[in-house]
Amino acid sequence: MYIPFDQLPPHARLWIYQADRALTAAEQEEIKPMLERFATDWSSHGKGLQASASLLHDRFLVLANNETVTSASGCSIDKSVAFVRELEQHFGVSFFDRTRLTFLKDGEMQVVGMNELKNKVAAGEIDGQTLYFDTLVNNYGELQDAWPRPAQQSWLSRYF
Repeated sequence: MYIPFDQLPPHARLWIYQADRALTAAEQEEIKPMLERFATDWSSHGKGLQASASLLHDRFLVLANNETVTSASGCSIDKSVAFVRELEQHFGVSFFDRTRLTFLKDGEMQVVGMNELKNKVAAGEIDGQTLYFDTLVNNYGELQDAWPRPAQQSWLSRYF
């Protein structure tokens, strides 16, 4: 059962996938109905999930489920991964490269490879207050309240 993204309860579980590039306006327009269809049909052991999906900041694909209605099972999570893989193939984009980190600095999105992070911190280009799009955020309330968040308030805190 589909629920509009902005009507999710704060405790709704999230899965955030970061594209390896910004999605074009045309791609986003094509993806949006695909996301709604997937969320509408997404189920766990034959029971529909109260689910939603959205594209954020031209680069983040977010799937959500209200776990108090029906929990996502391993099989339903596998279905969501297969769906994201299909999007990758169709649009020629990767959503599974976890070695790229996205920051918001001076109003601009900056993508930094994990292998570059220490040098960027040492050079002062990224500090603890630099806003970071943490893809490990796992509920809608946290997404609404603290996303992006200062890097030092994420798993990146060890770098500062």
